[in-house]
Amino acid sequence: MNEARLASLPVDSSSPKRTVAVRTREGKSPGLFWLGGFKSDMKGTKAEALDRWAEREGRGCVRFDYSGHGESGGAFTDGTIGRWLEESLAVYLHFTRGAQVLIGSSMGGWLALLMARALSERADAAPVAGMVLIAPAVDFTEELMWKQFSEATKREIEQKGLWMRPSAYGEDPYPITRALIEDGRKHLLLGGLIETRCPVHILQGVEDPDVPWRHAVELVSRFSRDDVVLTLIKDGDHRLSRPEDIERLISAVKEF
Repeated sequence: MNEARLASLPVDSSSPKRTVAVRTREGKSPGLFWLGGFKSDMKGTKAEALDRWAEREGRGCVRFDYSGHGESGGAFTDGTIGRWLEESLAVYLHFTRGAQVLIGSSMGGWLALLMARALSERADAAPVAGMVLIAPAVDFTEELMWKQFSEATKREIEQKGLWMRPSAYGEDPYPITRALIEDGRKHLLLGGLIETRCPVHILQGVEDPDVPWRHAVELVSRFSRDDVVLTLIKDGDHRLSRPEDIERLISAVKEF
């Protein structure tokens, strides 16, 4: 397998400055543009599988790590939805050529929708040909975090600015900052209609403990005019990284 090219992109339009690590593969369009989840990185199972498929098919592929994640610089505790969205757009505008399929996992699904809205206002951006969202955690800072937290947890976040949330995916807890919660409220989508101007395919596990399948159904109801397909995987978890899940993901990408 030919390795994807590793590059870096300085992002300094908001303080503090940081450098984002990017892996790119040249190829025909529509290319694949990967948006990972909260505390995940571009070397995860799904991202690597997509890159291998892109190589076999001669398709372009761009992956990157948000600041505070993986190979990128910056502190995780500085991260917010707005900050990671800014980085996602910077990578897209700098590294993509020709139509792209946005593939967003968990938090990446929320960012993909925010990106589509921002890119629709830019004549210089590569067009979005389609979107594949995997357990999309849209508005998760509010709907799946803040509204579910105990009063004691809310007080700790408000007073100390930080709460260490136990993780089911590793030994280290996740730091949840007041800035993450407050900034998330500036980017909420479920209170209105959503328009991506492209077809969307959502893959959602029914056994997902982090993003309930009803959350995906609520998301689908918010699309105003887009062609949306929702695939519910009865025994699927949040990661959807089993071989059969990867096969479904590749099939969804092939649609575009």
